[in-house]
Amino acid sequence: MQTNLAKHQATRRITYLSAAINTLLGVAKILIGWIAGSAALVADGIHSFSDLVTDGFVLAASHYGHQGPDHDHHYGHGRIETLATLFLGSVLIFVAGGIAWSSLERLVSSAEIPPPGYWAILLTALALLSKEWLFHLTRRVARRIGSKMLEANAWHHRSDVLSTGVVMVALIGSQFGASWIDTVAAVIVGLMVGKVGWDLLWESSRELVDTALPVATQEEMRQVANSVAGVEGIHDLRTRQSAGHTMLDLHVVVSPRISVSEGHEIGNEVSRRLRNAFPALTDLTFHIDPEDDAGEGDPSRFPGLPLRPEVEAALTACWGQLDVWAAIREMELHYLEGAVTVVICLDEHSPFESDAVTRRLEDGVRNIDWLSHVEVRRLAGTPYAW
Repeated sequence: MQTNLAKHQATRRITYLSAAINTLLGVAKILIGWIAGSAALVADGIHSFSDLVTDGFVLAASHYGHQGPDHDHHYGHGRIETLATLFLGSVLIFVAGGIAWSSLERLVSSAEIPPPGYWAILLTALALLSKEWLFHLTRRVARRIGSKMLEANAWHHRSDVLSTGVVMVALIGSQFGASWIDTVAAVIVGLMVGKVGWDLLWESSRELVDTALPVATQEEMRQVANSVAGVEGIHDLRTRQSAGHTMLDLHVVVSPRISVSEGHEIGNEVSRRLRNAFPALTDLTFHIDPEDDAGEGDPSRFPGLPLRPEVEAALTACWGQLDVWAAIREMELHYLEGAVTVVICLDEHSPFESDAVTRRLEDGVRNIDWLSHVEVRRLAGTPYAW
């Protein structure tokens, strides 16, 4: 498994290579397209520059993903990348509209377009081969380091191969007299640039409104969590994404009578398995529940049950005069089904019979409405300290 640093460095190297190739191709296409009078080649040159936007996003995502949160950004800096994506996606759509509009004007006005020349065709063929090579190289690196983000960028290179192929057909057609093909191809390339911008806008907008992961992925997460020993159920599972990272909140139902530390360790194991199964998961918060309260809403919004100090005060008032009082070593409180269950642990050497003690204790607290019932058991040790 690649370390985060190794993955970051590999992503930077391949993306810098991609940016260099896109820059060279963009400059060459625009210059030769302008000299040859080919709108399609100029449009494809702008498309090559638009690929630098994607390369920049890959570098930014890798950079911010490598950095940890700071005192001002407890959840990291991913939203900065999302906002930049939103802005640049808008710019790309504006540029695409300009390319398509100017090309349509040339088509409607029947402006004469000179043959582009063989140099333009040769450059386009070279660009096509370069992007196809870059696609295979980027995909190989992405699979080696396990980066879905880099693999997506590889497929973006493959889409460029298709757009450059359209331009090449247009240039060959223009060279042999069908000049209108050049203008139509420029419109098609403009639409492709616009699609890149729209995709960026759509994905970044979904992140800003905290769109959840697909239902199938959420169900896979639920199955992984349920596979942990001690988990009796999962509910209130919520997901969101930011800059290629996934955040998850969930409630884990465990047995109501286990210790706090055991319940917490069950939650830790759920977290470990989910992080191993979903590498993009960078932030996970779990809540341990002693019973399934799905659909009941946030319990902190409703009147609560008394906590230990109030419970002990009420029980002292009811039981303080009983002879069994001095034999109590521990008192456990269980908050279940909207009431409090009190478990009294007697000293093992006490002369009291458990069933009789239980009846006496319950008789003394019948008027307490928040009390469910009383249980009594024996435990070795010193008496309970109030």
